[in-house]
Amino acid sequence: MKKILRITGKILLLLFIVLVFLIGGIFIYNKIMLASEEALIEKPIGQYVEVDGHKMNIYTEGEGKHTLIFLSGSGTAAPVLDFKSLYSLLSSDYKIVVIEKFGYGFSDVVDSERSFETILRQDREALTKAGIEGPYILCPHSMSGIEAIMWAQDYPDEVEAIVGLDMALPRAYDNWDWDSTIKKERLAAFARELGIVRLFYSDSQLPEKLTDKEKKIYRALAASKAVNTCIINEGLAIPDAVTEIDRNPKPDIPMLLFVSDGHETGVENWIDIQRDYISDLTNAEVIELDCGHYVHNFRQDKIAEKLVEFIEAL
Repeated sequence: MKKILRITGKILLLLFIVLVFLIGGIFIYNKIMLASEEALIEKPIGQYVEVDGHKMNIYTEGEGKHTLIFLSGSGTAAPVLDFKSLYSLLSSDYKIVVIEKFGYGFSDVVDSERSFETILRQDREALTKAGIEGPYILCPHSMSGIEAIMWAQDYPDEVEAIVGLDMALPRAYDNWDWDSTIKKERLAAFARELGIVRLFYSDSQLPEKLTDKEKKIYRALAASKAVNTCIINEGLAIPDAVTEIDRNPKPDIPMLLFVSDGHETGVENWIDIQRDYISDLTNAEVIELDCGHYVHNFRQDKIAEKLVEFIEAL
């Protein structure tokens, strides 16, 4: 029995040593890659505007009567590139705008409170400084659905319509396990510091419509700032934002909600929540898509077709 325990102990020690060397190798490799990638992300894909003393990136493309504002979901490392599969199909007819909030893409990471009132104020200020006038058609993905609803409630003259890209709605957070989410995000932030996060951004995991160079830029941005303090603090602010939204009337504006199968959202009744939300709205529709949460990278052709039909009928 003692012999078995000694052998088991030696095996575990050997595995521990191998693991330490493996993590150390990944850490060193990541540091080398971060240094080599600095030139890739030195200049933004878009333009910087100054908001609250920091740089925020705003990307624009195309012209048209309607202006589409793309708002990314929580933790999306490079929104400008993440939405490209969809907005590239629309920019010949509409003005495309992608806002990279603080902590996202090329924008600065800031260590300050991230209430949704603050996020909305900063986004609106960034649009003003970039010379982009409303009204807007908001195109939020995931968590940004909360911001879009708040935007339509607080500034109804600025919001022409909402096109949800598997957007989150208030009731999606009713039974959310916030403690578990924050622990996972902090673990992911630690994994980024170690360089492990880089391994999750292989070419096969990135939008297939991107060029090789764009994939390298996406990976560089993810490795340098994925799951940073801005993103963690945003998550902490969601419950207060939901409470504020529930205090005000639901915005009865045109809505077109593209919805995934819900499997990647962590919410069992994801589709039902979307249908319930629009049930008493004057002009609203849910279109179910049999795909994952990043619907704009799976069903972009169908989304573009239905979105154009929706906009032209406004």
